[in-house]
Amino acid sequence: MIGAGFATILERHLEAATPADLVTWGLAGLQRLDPALRVERAGGDFALVTEGGPLLIRPVPAGTAGPDAAARAGGAAADGLTRFQEAAWAVSPVLRQAGAPRIIAETFEAVFGHLDPFSRYVTPWEAQAARARRTGEAGLGLRLAPRRGGGAVIAAVAAHGPAAEAGLTVGTRVLAIDGQALRIRDSSGAAELLEGPAGTAVRLLVLQGRQRREVVLVRTLPPADPVSSERQDGVLVIRIPGFTAHTQRQVAAALLTALAEDEAPRGVVLDLRGNRGGLLSQAATVADIFLADGEAFRTIGRHPDSGRMYVTAAPDLSEGLPLVVLVDGRTASAAEILAATLSDRGRAAVAGSATTGKGLVQLVVPLPDGGELLMSWSRLIMPAGWPLQGVGVLPGLCTGGSAAAAAGNLAALAAGARPMGPALSRLRALRHPVPAATVEALRAACPPGEGSEADLPAARALVLDPIAHRAAMAR
Repeated sequence: MIGAGFATILERHLEAATPADLVTWGLAGLQRLDPALRVERAGGDFALVTEGGPLLIRPVPAGTAGPDAAARAGGAAADGLTRFQEAAWAVSPVLRQAGAPRIIAETFEAVFGHLDPFSRYVTPWEAQAARARRTGEAGLGLRLAPRRGGGAVIAAVAAHGPAAEAGLTVGTRVLAIDGQALRIRDSSGAAELLEGPAGTAVRLLVLQGRQRREVVLVRTLPPADPVSSERQDGVLVIRIPGFTAHTQRQVAAALLTALAEDEAPRGVVLDLRGNRGGLLSQAATVADIFLADGEAFRTIGRHPDSGRMYVTAAPDLSEGLPLVVLVDGRTASAAEILAATLSDRGRAAVAGSATTGKGLVQLVVPLPDGGELLMSWSRLIMPAGWPLQGVGVLPGLCTGGSAAAAAGNLAALAAGARPMGPALSRLRALRHPVPAATVEALRAACPPGEGSEADLPAARALVLDPIAHRAAMAR
C-alpha cells in the first residue's frame, strides 16, 4: 500500500522527490510516534538506532530509469521503509499501541509535510464520505467505524437522515450489507458496500441490543448550500457559498431572471466571502457566464497530464453590466480562481481583502486499503501569467481594516486615484517561483480578514460609480 502511494508521489507530485527522500521522511514519521527511535544516515546507508544500539542498517535506495521507473523506485523505497518499520515494531510498545493504520498515516503525513501544505492521506472511512461528496453518490446519514474483532459499528448518525429515520443509533452493530456478512477486517469493505447513487436502496442487517433486525435505507444526496440572490438598491447581489455541480446553472438562472424583470439591475455583485471552493471546472463555467472567448486559467505540473487550459466561449449573459466580485480572507480555491479570472480579463473589479492563496490542484489517488491520497500535482496560473498559490487575489477596493479606511479608499477611487494600483500591477507581473518575502509584502497591502457587514454596501457603491469601478480594475 505504501509502495503504491510512493510510486504515485515519485511520478506525479508537483514537487520532485527521490526514493531516498521518501525513506528519510517516512522514517521521521516513526520518530514522531516514538521519540526513543533515532534515524541516522551515513554515506550510503540508513540506520535505525535505539539506546541499545542499531536495530537495522539498510542501503539508501537509488533511483531507476525506464517506462516503469516510478513504480519500481516507489516499491523499492516502500520495501526499505517497511523493513525499518517491522524492526521498530518488534521493540517499540509505543508503535504497537498506535497500530498499523496510525503508522501508515504518519508515514504519508511526514512525507507530505516536506512537499506541500495541501497533500494528505485520507483513511478508508474518510475516503468513503469524500467520494460521496465528490461524485454525487448518496449518503445514508450514518458513519461506520471498525469493530474490534471484525465487522463495523455505527459511530455517528446524522439528524433527519435515512439512518436516523429508521431508528438506527450510535453503537448499533452492522452485521451485513445487502446480504454480505461483515466478517472481514478490511475496513474499506463496508464503506464500499454502502456507496451508490441517490434513490437506490441498501439493506442492512443490524444488531441493536440483543435484537437482530433488517433495515432498508434509501440513499439521498448530501445537502449543499444553494446559490442565492436579491436586489439591493438596484444592484443584483448573487451569493455563491461553494462550487457544486449545480453552481453555474443556479448563477445563470439568477442573472437571467433579474434581466427579464421590468427594471433590469444596474450592476452585479458576486459575493464569494467565506467560499472555500469546490469543483474546479465550475470556476470556469461560472466565469463563462460573464465572459466571451478567451482563457480562464491554466494548470501546470511535472506530469504531462497535469497541464490543462480552461477557456470561456459563451457570450456575456450579463450584457456587460458593471460587475464587482466581493472576497475576504476565507475565499479560497475555485472561488479565488473565479475572482482572479474576471479581474485579469478586465471584466470585474474586486472588493474586500486578500484571499487565502490556495493555488494547487489535488489529484485523488485510490489506495489498496480503501484510503486515498489527496496529492498536489499542478499549480494554477491566472490569465495574466501569475501563480495563485500563496499570494491569493488582491482587491482593487480594500475594505479591510476600519470602516473609515474603507470609506477613504472608496472616495479615492471615485476621484480616479488607485490606492491598490501598484500592488495589483506587481501581482500581475509575478511569475513562479515567488519569494516568500514578496508574497508577504504584497499581501500586506490589504491583509486577509473576515468579511463584515460594511463590505456589501461598499461593493454596491463601487459597482454603481463608473469612475470608481474603472479605477479599481486590475491593469
